[in-house]
Amino acid sequence: MNRYRYNWPLAIMAWSALTTLATPSHAQNATANSGPGGSIERLQQQLSEQAKQIEALKQAVAEQDARQRELQRALDQQPRSVTGTEGLPPSARSSSTASVPDANQRAVRVGSAPEAQPPAVAPLFDQPGILTPRGKYVLEPSVQYSYSSSNRVALVGYTIIPALLIGLVDVREVKRNTLTGALAFRYGLSNRLELEGKLPYVYRSDSTISREIFTGSASERVFSTSGKALGDVEFGARYQLNEGGANKPYLIGSMRFKSRTGKDPFDVVTDCATRCVGNTTGTGLPLDLPTGSGFYSLQPGLTWLFPSDPAVFFGGVSYTYNFKRSGISRVVLNGEREFIGDVEPGGIFGINFGMGLALNDKSSFSMGVDLNSVGRTRQNGAPVQSSVRTQLASLLLGYSYRYSDKTAFSVTVGAGLTRDTPDLTVSIRIPMSF
Repeated sequence: MNRYRYNWPLAIMAWSALTTLATPSHAQNATANSGPGGSIERLQQQLSEQAKQIEALKQAVAEQDARQRELQRALDQQPRSVTGTEGLPPSARSSSTASVPDANQRAVRVGSAPEAQPPAVAPLFDQPGILTPRGKYVLEPSVQYSYSSSNRVALVGYTIIPALLIGLVDVREVKRNTLTGALAFRYGLSNRLELEGKLPYVYRSDSTISREIFTGSASERVFSTSGKALGDVEFGARYQLNEGGANKPYLIGSMRFKSRTGKDPFDVVTDCATRCVGNTTGTGLPLDLPTGSGFYSLQPGLTWLFPSDPAVFFGGVSYTYNFKRSGISRVVLNGEREFIGDVEPGGIFGINFGMGLALNDKSSFSMGVDLNSVGRTRQNGAPVQSSVRTQLASLLLGYSYRYSDKTAFSVTVGAGLTRDTPDLTVSIRIPMSF
């Protein structure tokens, strides 16, 4: 189709030459001026000149076709990016979120095919889908706030009729606020491989409104506690598995390791000196909140991005394995330690998907869903009786704005879709590339 578009000058020139040679008046004028012999020589000379011009036009058209094919091949290998998954990279530079739109824009030099890179999307998930270029690094400060609330009603007794309970009632309402500030660092070892480190600092506060069981109290009490300290430091690596492009998804494999540098939940003092050792009072709640999970974790994952201008579709799957700890004990209020034994948290299957859409050359909008299924916790080889498989689901909306060639701002808002998921999460990221 494109070749015929460039051949119209050749067709016009050929038609002009044939028309000129076939016109009777032209032949008559040539005969009148030069006679029969001169007319034939003049016509032959004009025909030779026309043939040279046609040959030059053919060569020009061939050069234009070659240049067009080269440009088209470069465009196919370099998909348009949705500026701003930093607020659906990799990882979408997840998410997901998920890092810096500007750092992933590659200059295309006419005449040479650029190296294929995944498109940039606003980040929603912890694993962004954008890789850092070789020799470059990204510094990303971030702040995340989450709020959750839950109600629990425990009935201890028996019923005479459905409307009458003989016994005691334990009613609790828990409100949790968590603020996490983090500093992430990413470095590109190559255009396909990047390394990442994340240093979080966590502040938590819980307020529990309860009417204590076994006490016979008719009034409610408020138990408030908080904690702040370094969180669990994380390290990760991401590798681009294939050469994506037009009508081809980008595949990015990842591996993340989480330490337990945060305050251990088994080392904080628990208000169970009176309840957990056999008495009937106390809250059973920690007096100081932990800032870490207390377990080492390893998370392999796979992220995919599919560009479809002007949108980028993305998603990912992951599995988190929590390493078992042995010989665990916890501290109670009177300074004693209660032996717990071996504890192994359940594995976490995760899946996320979403879409990023470019609003203009500086901003993008993303939306996605994050699903996680948490397995039962095992203690001393057997599942904990009160532990069940938990389903977590969040709806995420993100917006990203490119402030300059090296700095972007991303905002993500999440809403919990299940009772066990935080009701609200708000995160702000400012990736800066160098």
